[in-house]
Amino acid sequence: MPQSHLKINTLDHKKPLRILANIVSVVCHPVFMPVIMTFVLYGINRVSFGNITMKTMYSWTGILALNTIFFPLVTIFLLKRLNFIESIKLNNSKDRIIPLIATMIFYFWAYMVFKNMKQPEVAPQVLRIFLLGNFWGIIAIFMVNIFKKVSMHAAAAGGMIGILIVAMIVSRVNLFMPLMISLLIAGIIGSARLVLRAHTNGEIGLGYILGILAQLASYFYITRLINIFD
Repeated sequence: MPQSHLKINTLDHKKPLRILANIVSVVCHPVFMPVIMTFVLYGINRVSFGNITMKTMYSWTGILALNTIFFPLVTIFLLKRLNFIESIKLNNSKDRIIPLIATMIFYFWAYMVFKNMKQPEVAPQVLRIFLLGNFWGIIAIFMVNIFKKVSMHAAAAGGMIGILIVAMIVSRVNLFMPLMISLLIAGIIGSARLVLRAHTNGEIGLGYILGILAQLASYFYITRLINIFD
């Protein structure tokens, strides 16, 4: 059988897998993770959210969606239209510089909004930790991006794992199963990026590490250091 024919058959065989990987990459895109995980935290750990109603959660979702989904996507779209970046997929390190800087601003603003909320709808500690961890995670990705490309999908997945670890520490609710599910989802996300050849194993592993460490650092700062400074 000719070699070219074997190559075509191999590509056809992998096509469904690549389609599935693309779906996973879109559904679990980093831009959606803050909103998704806010609802997950509310669903699995109602105790930490106190008397916060679903109506309030919808209001908070609007604030988060505006700052962590709408503004970042509009920024990337405008940068593409103005030819400041080559692709909206941000495939290379150079394309990521301006979007990451803009996203830092949006994430910081989202954190400050929830940090400064007053009674009776004060944001729970676990949510403030999560939002600050997201902000610090973007800073970490930006700094590493100067020297090495890192998977933002994996970093978002690492942040998901990290905040669930934090939630297990600060809450009396048993979150072992959600943590195990998050590990499975993170593995699927990383595998999808490998299937698409968007990243190497090292870039994905580094993303996981940055995401987890950012959330743990945020927890340590808010629960320990901030009390010392106050």
